[in-house]
Amino acid sequence: MANALDEYQRKTAVFAAYPRETALAYVGLGLAGEAGEVANQLKKIIRDDAGSMTADRKEKLIDELGDVLWYCAALARELGLPLSQVAQINIDKLSKRHGKTPQ
Repeated sequence: MANALDEYQRKTAVFAAYPRETALAYVGLGLAGEAGEVANQLKKIIRDDAGSMTADRKEKLIDELGDVLWYCAALARELGLPLSQVAQINIDKLSKRHGKTPQ
């Protein structure tokens, strides 16, 4: 997992075009905005698609999830962390909380 996540984070850094003096706020707000876009697509499944996942809606959700992932990678980078470390910390937290160890 580490190599793929860290490689993604490294490759996407080239697209980080935001003011350095407000980097944390910028990427944090961007993450919240993109998460809102995911929520909006889910809402549209209920409102516009009669509760069914259409191929078009799935494509839009995947696109928005990619944007969320970009902002997660950028925020981790701004915190000086490889994305794989954030993922491992989360797995450790979930393992402790649920008393399970992933395979």
